Amino acid sequence: MEIAVLLVALAVAVLAFTALADRVDFPAPLLLIAVGVAGSYIPGVPEIHLEPEMVLLGLLPPLLYAAAIQTSLVDFNANRRAILLLSVGLVVFTTLGVGAIVHAIIPDISWAVCFAIGAVVAPPDAVAATAVARRIGLPRRIVTILEGESLLNDATALVALRTSIAAAGVGVEAMHVGEEFLIASVGGGAVGFVVFVVVAKLRKLITDPVLDTAISFVVPFGTYIAAEKIEASGVIAVVVAGLLLGHKAPIVQTAQSRIAERMNWRTIAFVLENAVFLLIGLQAGWILEDVQQSTLSTGRIVGVCAAVLAGCIVLRMMWVFVARYLLVRPGPDPSTGQKPPWTFTLILGWAGIRGVVTLAAAFVIPKETEHREVLLLIAFTVVAGTLFVQGLSLPMLARRLRVPAPDPMEDALARATLLQQASKAGYKVLQDLEYDDPQGVVKLVKQRIEQRNFAAWERLGTQADVETPSELYARVRLAMIEAERGRVLEVRDAGQVASDVVSEVLAMLDVEESMIDIAQSRREELKTEYSRLRRTGASCEHLDSQPVQEVAQEPPPVCQACVDGGTTWVSLRLCLTCGNIGCCDSSVMRHATGHFRETTHPVIQSAEPLEDWRWCYVHHATA
Repeated sequence: MEIAVLLVALAVAVLAFTALADRVDFPAPLLLIAVGVAGSYIPGVPEIHLEPEMVLLGLLPPLLYAAAIQTSLVDFNANRRAILLLSVGLVVFTTLGVGAIVHAIIPDISWAVCFAIGAVVAPPDAVAATAVARRIGLPRRIVTILEGESLLNDATALVALRTSIAAAGVGVEAMHVGEEFLIASVGGGAVGFVVFVVVAKLRKLITDPVLDTAISFVVPFGTYIAAEKIEASGVIAVVVAGLLLGHKAPIVQTAQSRIAERMNWRTIAFVLENAVFLLIGLQAGWILEDVQQSTLSTGRIVGVCAAVLAGCIVLRMMWVFVARYLLVRPGPDPSTGQKPPWTFTLILGWAGIRGVVTLAAAFVIPKETEHREVLLLIAFTVVAGTLFVQGLSLPMLARRLRVPAPDPMEDALARATLLQQASKAGYKVLQDLEYDDPQGVVKLVKQRIEQRNFAAWERLGTQADVETPSELYARVRLAMIEAERGRVLEVRDAGQVASDVVSEVLAMLDVEESMIDIAQSRREELKTEYSRLRRTGASCEHLDSQPVQEVAQEPPPVCQACVDGGTTWVSLRLCLTCGNIGCCDSSVMRHATGHFRETTHPVIQSAEPLEDWRWCYVHHATA
């Protein structure tokens, strides 16, 4: 009962303080650690010791899997050189560097143990880094590298830690270190791939989303245990399985299964991620109490903790700049066509935030190790120090360096283009289908596809005070759904219809309302964005030959065909071949598209203020 009460209390504290952090716009990880530190000194709060087994087996696999299934395998592969240099090269570099720092300040500690604490503090944490990075809106390439690094560096660090501990006891040859790392990485990758193949085959046979999601709950733990049983890396196994299953999900899972799995794992990750930070803070009290029994002087303890914290930051900065200019030499970013500036490298170096794996790995150091209590304090100092020093200053540094966040307007353009290309593929299949359609079903299908595409393009509108057709539809339909739901609830309360039928109807209304809400939230986000759009998506010869033109806004441009016909337009488009201005496809008459059909002039440009994107009718591409 005491354990149950403690777990409930932890969950309530996590939810309450996370909600408070969102309310006051403060990073939830930092607030939870501070609350945990304060809680460790409150009388009556039980002393909680994070055991290595609980973290490495109970928390790490689901957190890694939740991150891996949401990580783009395509983006991961595109940045593999940078990710491997950070997840392997930087971990080894930091392990050796920190080991030298610790041995220089406390010569009594053997080199093997010094390297062990170096391996403990070497890997940044996926949860901590991306929690801060996504909150402040760092460029996607930086977030991808941070996520990829944090998914793999734990394996390197744990192998280095295991080897260092073994060396402290019996001595280990360099050849054995390389052999162990090779077995851990190759074996872990093989186990992860086998699990992927088995689960993918099962998912093709399963249509029940509940059963499918239940299987996904077993995958991270089963994969981790299977890899560790053959002395391979459980971390790499879970990451490989998660990346591949996430990449193939649209093929091997049903739509309902994907939605259920996505929502369930988002919830699990949310609870575990935030619980981790609270648990880290709760370690402060007993760690500091144990340090008071150390034979080392207070000055030396403070000095080694500060030196290791500074060393972790400086060593990472050194490595990322050397790797960028001598080893990686990154190519142009696909979204901008330009090479990442040095400011991206600086932000990447400053985002090396440590987390729960560092603290859990520290407890792996044998209890009989001399000055173990100081080593634990070093690990805690690095975790708390990087979270507060780097976590708090990272947003300010990103603003000072003017590191661009993902542009919602650019995303909206890419989304509309992708939907248009998907519709083109759908229409092609429709032409090849054989059907008898006396009821006009195909016409209805085309109308719904057009409505979806029009809504995506309408999000690009920069006139905040004008209600687009999609916004009018959303406002009217939401009011109707509210009334419909009210009537269904009246019927339910009267007991006139079976509860299963009522639940099914309510679920249908919920799905429709949620789709409208998502679209509306995107629209509200874009209303605050007026930055000019950059190049988006694949180009074509027509777009390359038709540069952007300035659209005079005085006098305001008009669709003359709409004026002559007495109709109203939603947005205006400029033909880059002849200069004709026509209304967009969301408008009643669709004069821009009509002009293309009459003249075959391929490229139009938005004639709306603050927009400079272009569209090719022939290739369905934007620039």
